Amino acid sequence: MRFLTSGESHGSALAAIIEGVPAGLELTATAINEQLQRRQQGYGRGGRMQIEQDQVKIISGVRGGLTLGSPVTFLVENRDWPNWERYMAPGTEADLTQRTVTVPRPGHADLPGALKYHQTDMRNILERASARETTMRVAVGALARALLTLLGVEVWGHVLEIGSAVSDSGLPMDVAFRERVAASPVACGDPDAALRMMAAIDAAKSKGESLGGIFTIVVDGLPQGLGSHVQWDRKLDGRLAQALVSIQAIKGVEFGLGFRAGALPGSQVHDEIAYTQSKGYYHLSNRAGGIEGGMSNGEPIVLRAAMKPIPTLYAPLVSVDMQDKTEVKASVERSDTCAVPAAMVVAEAAVAWEVACAYLDKFPADHVDELVAAVNNYKEYVKGR
Repeated sequence: MRFLTSGESHGSALAAIIEGVPAGLELTATAINEQLQRRQQGYGRGGRMQIEQDQVKIISGVRGGLTLGSPVTFLVENRDWPNWERYMAPGTEADLTQRTVTVPRPGHADLPGALKYHQTDMRNILERASARETTMRVAVGALARALLTLLGVEVWGHVLEIGSAVSDSGLPMDVAFRERVAASPVACGDPDAALRMMAAIDAAKSKGESLGGIFTIVVDGLPQGLGSHVQWDRKLDGRLAQALVSIQAIKGVEFGLGFRAGALPGSQVHDEIAYTQSKGYYHLSNRAGGIEGGMSNGEPIVLRAAMKPIPTLYAPLVSVDMQDKTEVKASVERSDTCAVPAAMVVAEAAVAWEVACAYLDKFPADHVDELVAAVNNYKEYVKGR
């Protein structure tokens, strides 16, 4: 499978075209909208989330609630478009003299994008570089999630840190913990830590600051052997890391023990292997985070990603006006104080997409019935080895 997205933050709409989806997959706008709504929630979000109430339109590739095997097209209209049509119109009627941006924000795509694409108005950069783009990645991820659900695979996340507020809840896999995550304004299953996180966001907002954090993504229910060791670009962990780092503001990714593995002896890093007739091969721990040699090893994939603070600050940093090269304060666009819970939802979508692609790489199928049958046959083979 593959997909492309398009659209600007204050343009008329965002779109995605997805190719390679097997026929027969149940897909509804309701299921996609549930994920879009999750992306818009979270403590510390800005005013844009009160304007946009994202609803997807399925334009092609689905009939009667089932995919056809042809390209699937999604469209999400921007409700803020009437306020921006005068300035963002694609035709020559666009007003290019107002709402221009000539002062780049430190930490944003503004400056390198303006230099790369020969732009004097950085609105032409920030409109696409904006995290509004992730709306369509969440929609695409919802399609992938529907495919994974059919295969008995679950993808979920939870927030570990926001600023200096840290949860020490570890990695509970029980339903009660996940329900607390779903109900938490900061997607944290540790109630005490969640309160500290919200207090940290409030303190940052009062100072015109922004906060980043760390979240965990878990993928449960995978067989051994997704991905491959034979080429660098087929390694599952490599593909997942690239997908996550492509999300705006994500600066680091680790699997299992991650960076801690560099300080431990091998006996405390590698996962011992066991076998029973009922389970087949399994591991006595999961320090590798479910991936060895670029392939899933049958244990849950566990990864963590670090998000930097959002670069738009209401107490802006020093920058340079590109028109006259004078030192000025950076420009301010409407923004969030903290978007870590939202980034976690985007990361779930990105991970779901890569895992779904890994399934179809190993089990090519034109219809979901073929896919399910192939996966089940493979599981029986692996269990009997």
